[in-house]
Amino acid sequence: MTKNVLATGLIWLMAALVSGVFVWLLSDILIHGLPQLSWAFLAEAPENSGRSGGIGPIIVSTLLILLVAMVTAAPLGLATAVLLSEFTRYDSIFGRLVRRSLDVLAGVPSIVFGLFGNAFFCIYLGLGFSILSGGLTLACMVLPILIRTAEEGLQAAPNDYRLAAAALGMPRSAALVHLLLPSAAPALLAGLMLGVGRAMAETAALIFTSGYVDRLPNSLLDSGRALSVHIYDLSMNVAGGDANAYSSALVLILLLFIINTIAMSLAKQWLYRRVVSI
Repeated sequence: MTKNVLATGLIWLMAALVSGVFVWLLSDILIHGLPQLSWAFLAEAPENSGRSGGIGPIIVSTLLILLVAMVTAAPLGLATAVLLSEFTRYDSIFGRLVRRSLDVLAGVPSIVFGLFGNAFFCIYLGLGFSILSGGLTLACMVLPILIRTAEEGLQAAPNDYRLAAAALGMPRSAALVHLLLPSAAPALLAGLMLGVGRAMAETAALIFTSGYVDRLPNSLLDSGRALSVHIYDLSMNVAGGDANAYSSALVLILLLFIINTIAMSLAKQWLYRRVVSI
């Protein structure tokens, strides 16, 4: 009985500590960033090295980089997860090698991905410092997260689904689309949100690939400054830029919240339509 009480108290204490740190960080950002936040700040271009003006072009560049990363990584990650979960034996040499490689890649520092992206996308492929180079580099970074979470979600689907589909003569592709993917939807959504979070918060990789330019990009081949890079630059390299750095951090958090909320709403609607149609 005493052990149960101690364990419960320890769990509540850890949860309170984590929540307290989050509330403290969020409160600090709100206190320093909210006074600067306005429509003009969201729409105008930076001025005086970011000390004044807004972050309009930077928001556009951030969303474009994120779009390139997720459009590239999501289908490739899902296809790889399906291959590993449904068409590869778990104890096969190929499966173990790919999983071990993904686990190693998930722990590689972002600066290494930045150097790789600069050497491969910027120089070898001739894309230069561009939104496309930054997005493709971020896609390489989030792929291990997407693949592993999607694979775990598919493996957690009840094996009865597969057996029932085989007994009814359903093709494996039909069973995958109509049974396994809806069952794995929570894990797929979790992987997507983790990938979006890491991509939007990344700084080191984008410094070497998408660049520092803070003007509005005309195409994906133009250089663009992401919000995370802008926050780093204002905090470390621009004297008197702390106020706008706090406001930019608040906008980054709001963007993450909005994107995650939209993704969760779309997933719930999709699952609801699947249940109703059945």
